[in-house]
Amino acid sequence: MPLSHPRRSALSEQVIAELRNQIATGEWPVGSRIPTEPELVEQLGVARNTVREAVRALAHNGLLDIRQGSGTYVVATSELAGVMHRRFADADPRHIAELRSTLESAAAKLAAERRTEKDLKQLDALLVRREQAWETGDTESFVAADATFHLAVVAASHNDVMTAMYADLGEVLRDWLRADVGAELTPETHMDHARLVDAIRAGDAEAAAGEAASYPFLCNPGRFSAPSGG
Repeated sequence: MPLSHPRRSALSEQVIAELRNQIATGEWPVGSRIPTEPELVEQLGVARNTVREAVRALAHNGLLDIRQGSGTYVVATSELAGVMHRRFADADPRHIAELRSTLESAAAKLAAERRTEKDLKQLDALLVRREQAWETGDTESFVAADATFHLAVVAASHNDVMTAMYADLGEVLRDWLRADVGAELTPETHMDHARLVDAIRAGDAEAAAGEAASYPFLCNPGRFSAPSGG
């Protein structure tokens, strides 16, 4: 439905808000190419310059990446997520793994104490989706499914601050997982998360924390071994 037409500055902000909403709600997921400029003009009923200004603003804020000759792609779900991705893009993989381990272990412990039946049903469904993605052999599908599962574990902690922080680190963690599992999914890199869900269901906080803490180093432990020769 075309947007209303107030003064240009307010209209530009309205378009920015609409595009941001498409990203935040997952209508345009991370990694996807957004509609072309002419398509957005038609969808929103605004001038080309207004669309261009909005896209550039979101690119400046780190949500979009404008790639000449290819299109514009979603690279983060929020401004903070974009900042996080740029800030930690070249971080030591071991440090990313340690951060993930710390956050997920704490969240899993809280999830075991606070999870609801709705949380458990979602975790069961996402666990199945994760295994199905693994069976396809498609790395990107598995990375997306695994990331969604782990975010659901953190959300089951019912700690809104922890969940928001983990979500903002999402693309950083997905980059880490892509590198960790490699270009091809192999039996050696498979991680069974059923025990984590079982521990959360049983309310066993210590077991849940231990399971979550162990995962980041299971995929490709050789990447994190200390260098030889001192």
